[in-house]
Amino acid sequence: MFSLVFQPIRTKKIYEEIIAQIKNLILEGKLRPGDKLMSERELAEQLQVGRSAVREAFRALEAMRIVEIKPGEGTYVKQLSADYLVEAISLMLSSQDHTTRELMELRKILEGECAYLAALRRTNSDLALMKQQLDEQKIQVEQGHLGYHSDMAFHFAIYKATGNAIIFKLMSTLRDTIQHALQEVLKELMQMDPTFPKQLYLEHMTVCQAIENGDPVAAREAMHKHLATALKGVIDHN
Repeated sequence: MFSLVFQPIRTKKIYEEIIAQIKNLILEGKLRPGDKLMSERELAEQLQVGRSAVREAFRALEAMRIVEIKPGEGTYVKQLSADYLVEAISLMLSSQDHTTRELMELRKILEGECAYLAALRRTNSDLALMKQQLDEQKIQVEQGHLGYHSDMAFHFAIYKATGNAIIFKLMSTLRDTIQHALQEVLKELMQMDPTFPKQLYLEHMTVCQAIENGDPVAAREAMHKHLATALKGVIDHN
């Protein structure tokens, strides 16, 4: 445990940097549930900061339910909640260390299963929301626009239809990352091929039909095909 290497801190918000380093060690698997952290004194010495900053960081981490402070024993990493795991994944994906292609590959894996679950669990109101977004996308495409916002809203209607709160929360936290990575690329693809938005719309229709029919396998396949189209466009663009 004490072989962990922390980095000296040079910042005004010292306790926040301590929190970030501990979170990263947990995310990397170097700190696991049940592991005991260094004492305030030991960690302060390695980080080259005051003990008060370490104490403040520990208290904040305890409030986040990431660690548990046991008086007279020490500070321990807790079993992580779903909310923290979702946040950790989101923080990792919001970094600049991934490419648009990698993000699209991840979406293909996740959203194929989302469509599968949606076909099994969707309600009439879920289906109505999907169709509403498709109607809006159709109008935008016919007017010569990409229909990007209704496109995203359609996908979020599918996430909701999975009936899985963790999936919906995860994809919601990734929304800004997805939009930032794809919006400009899709605009350029539309300029290169004006029929591209219509193709995406028609693929959405196929996904929606499979979900309405309650056919999870067809829904998954349709979503895979749809995201493969977008992925190919990204690869060709690069």
